[in-house]
Amino acid sequence: MSLPQQLRDESDFDQLPHNIPVSATIADTEEKKGFIYYFRFVIEVKTRGGSKYLIYRRYREFFNLHQILESKYSPENPDKPGPNTCILPPLPGKVFIGNKQEIAESRIPELNTYMKRLLGLPTWFLLDEDLRMFFYQTDQDTQQQPRALRRLRPPTRKVKTDKPKMDLFSSPRAEAMFDFRGNGKEELKLKRGEVIFLLRRVNTDWLEGTVNNQTGIFPESFVKIIKPLPESDSEGEGGGHTYSCLRCFLLTPSGVETRDVCVQEDLTIQPTYKDLLSRMRNVFKMDDVALNYRDPEGDLIRILDDEDIQLMIKESRRQEGKVNRPVNQFPWELYATISSDFSVYNTEA
Repeated sequence: MSLPQQLRDESDFDQLPHNIPVSATIADTEEKKGFIYYFRFVIEVKTRGGSKYLIYRRYREFFNLHQILESKYSPENPDKPGPNTCILPPLPGKVFIGNKQEIAESRIPELNTYMKRLLGLPTWFLLDEDLRMFFYQTDQDTQQQPRALRRLRPPTRKVKTDKPKMDLFSSPRAEAMFDFRGNGKEELKLKRGEVIFLLRRVNTDWLEGTVNNQTGIFPESFVKIIKPLPESDSEGEGGGHTYSCLRCFLLTPSGVETRDVCVQEDLTIQPTYKDLLSRMRNVFKMDDVALNYRDPEGDLIRILDDEDIQLMIKESRRQEGKVNRPVNQFPWELYATISSDFSVYNTEA
C-alpha cells in the first residue's frame, strides 16, 4: 500500500463513529437448551471509541450475515473488483453430523480469523448496516449472564482444594419409587430404589437433584421424599433455570403414548416449526413423524410451517379458561403421528 493511500485510510478510520465495531474475539461457547438445544458463541466486541461489550451469536447468524454481505459486495469477477465491491474472507462451512459442542469448539479459531479479516476490510465497509447490526449489543444480549469466558482469562495456576464432604443424613433427599428414563439431557434418569439428593424445587410438580454424579430434573410423583428441601428452595429461590412443561402425544395404530417434556423456555414463547419437529423426533425416537394439534371441535389439524404454529397457539390461548392445566404447562399440546397415517387418526377423532 502506498503512503498516500495509507494516510487516507487512517484519516477515514479516525472519522468513524465511536460505536463502530473494530475487533471481535470469541470468549467462550455456551449451550442453550430449549425446544432444540444448540451452542452459541460469546463474543467480546471492541468499538472505535474503546468500549467493550459481549454479544451472543449462533453459527447460522454468521452464515446469514455472510450471505447478505456476499450479495451486496462480492464482485462478479474476483480478478477485477469494482469501487463498491470487496473480496470477503471465507466463512467455515456448515457441518451436519457430529457432536455439537465439539463442532462449536473447533470453529472458534476459524471464526476469530473470519471476524478479524471482516473488520479489517476498507473503512467504508465497516459502515454497512447489516454488519453493524450483527455486532450491535441488543437488549437480549445485555440480559445474558456469561458463565465462564474461558478464552478471555489469563492462564492461572490450578489450586487444589478439598471438596467438603456431603452429610448424607442431613441433606434433603428422596428415594425413587419407579424407574424414570427422562426425555432429554436436562432430565435425570432414575432407577427404583436410588437415593436422590435434592437441590431445589423447579415448580409444583418437578424437582432438581443429583444421583450417580448426574444432575437434572425429575417429576416429584416418581419419588418418596425422605427429607424435604428448606422453605426457600422449595419456593424456587435457588437461582436455577425456570422450566416449562409441554404435553405431547404419539398416536400409533397400537395406541397413544403420552410424554411430558420439560424445556428451559418461558410459557409465552412461540417456537419454530423446525425446532418442534426436531424435538418430537428426538422425544419419540422416530424420524417419520408429523406435527398436529386439535382444534376446539376436536379435529386433528396438520402443522406444516411457522404460521400453523402461530394459529395453534392463538386457538389454545382462547381455550385457556376452559381447560385446567398446571401453572407451568404450555397452553397448547402437540400430537405426533406417523406421516402416512394422518387420515386414519383424523377419521377416528
